[in-house]
Amino acid sequence: MSQIRQDPTTKEWVIIARERSKRPSDFVHAKARPEIPSFLSSCPFCAGNEAMAVPETLSYRDEKTQRWRVRAFANKFPALTPQGDTTRSEEKGFFLGMNSVGVHEVIVETPVHNKALALMEDTEVMDVLRAYQERYKALSRLPFVKLIIIFKNYGLAAGTSLEHPHSQLIAVPVVPKHIRMRHEVAVRYYDDTGRCLYSDLAVRELEAGERIVTETERFVVFHPFASHEPFETWILPKMQQACFCDVSAEELKELAYVLRITLLKLYRGLNNPDFNYVIDSALTGEESNEYYLWHLRIIPRLTEAAGFEIGSGISITTALPEETAQFMHDVQVD
Repeated sequence: MSQIRQDPTTKEWVIIARERSKRPSDFVHAKARPEIPSFLSSCPFCAGNEAMAVPETLSYRDEKTQRWRVRAFANKFPALTPQGDTTRSEEKGFFLGMNSVGVHEVIVETPVHNKALALMEDTEVMDVLRAYQERYKALSRLPFVKLIIIFKNYGLAAGTSLEHPHSQLIAVPVVPKHIRMRHEVAVRYYDDTGRCLYSDLAVRELEAGERIVTETERFVVFHPFASHEPFETWILPKMQQACFCDVSAEELKELAYVLRITLLKLYRGLNNPDFNYVIDSALTGEESNEYYLWHLRIIPRLTEAAGFEIGSGISITTALPEETAQFMHDVQVD
């Protein structure tokens, strides 16, 4: 029998369609990806093609050779630009609008065109995470920034336009409704209990033990009770940190390992699927709050929303998170 489960972090409902449910192995990516070269002369992100991109805002380079390992720069085709003001105006006394002020940057994760994040060394993933953190801290100081989203699109189904491994960071002057809702739910929980909703979520998932993929000293990886998509995967810190920028160097080192093995499990277990991941962090100006916990969500792109999902806002997933988590737990990465 199907179940309707509630996401405790948003209060949204999710249908777990057990009558339609598939075995975890049914989600394995059927087609092997075409071979990708290690260098592409037309790729603006490849080493040697730096002139194709705009000036960098960050780079990590080898001290001896000065060859870069990670680079960041403004998106050449940005969704937002840092010029202008954020004054809101009404058109015809009803339609509210403002200038598209913000920052849109690209973080190139490697000079090698075909080196997926899942196949990197821990030190290389650590460089990527350090770059996220450094640019996050720099942009959070801009007076108009209310929210910073760090995200990665991997594969055509995830919305990527360039296959060279890269992530993006967008800083915006507004807080979207669904982000505001997450924070409001967390605030209400904190007001009622005096505890952090996300910290309690980590504890309860560990107590249940049914949806755990990986656990380390500082992090827990699990498939949520009310997963909105098959194989939806969360990485939650055990430390009380509202903001990703507060992760220490030692914690970042452990996170690099956790992220790599989690992506490698997906890579091997599901045959290199398309996916998105997002780092959810505190709103700017609220970095020291006690009600929120930054976290990283990975969403494999295995299904598409249809009419009911679009019309109702209720997700239907055809996989039990208890089964998908066990499947991923059992994938060998050593």
